[in-house]
Amino acid sequence: MPSDCWRSPARSAAFARAAARGAWPTHEKCADLLLSRWNLIKVWQIVLSALTTGGFLAAVFGAGPIGAVLGVIVSTCLLVLNAYTKNYDLGELAQKHKQAAGEIWLIREKYLSLITDLRLGLKSIGDLTLERDKLLAELHSAYNGAPSTTYAAYKKAQLALKQLEDMTFTDKEIDAFLPAQLRKDG
Repeated sequence: MPSDCWRSPARSAAFARAAARGAWPTHEKCADLLLSRWNLIKVWQIVLSALTTGGFLAAVFGAGPIGAVLGVIVSTCLLVLNAYTKNYDLGELAQKHKQAAGEIWLIREKYLSLITDLRLGLKSIGDLTLERDKLLAELHSAYNGAPSTTYAAYKKAQLALKQLEDMTFTDKEIDAFLPAQLRKDG
């Protein structure tokens, strides 16, 4: 079994992988931002549709050219918004971010299991090396298939992880889930 000097580097590696370098929470935040924008666009589409209909009905029932002009202006705004959403599906993009986050999270969990196996001496170094290399390939594949994140999503994830301690645990909370051999105080 590895010596006690292994404990601190192992914990550091485990939690570096736990955050997956911020990748999975960044993809989660990116999906959240995209879904918020998508919902806002959908609301505006409904509002503009209602205003367009109202403007044309007003023109038909006596508002004259002013109602028709307002209807045309609002209708043009709606057309631009619809053209934007035609080729840029924010819901689908958000789903891809959620999928990437899920894949990266699973790989993070596999890394934690790998570190646990190493600490407990359950597998040979050769087996652990093969498993690590497989995880690196999985992580590479997940990153290659993932859409790009945004700076805004990165900043939100960073805030959530560092200041709000979202998706993080204290050492005491972590130790409650770990076997005695892996506990920081044990």
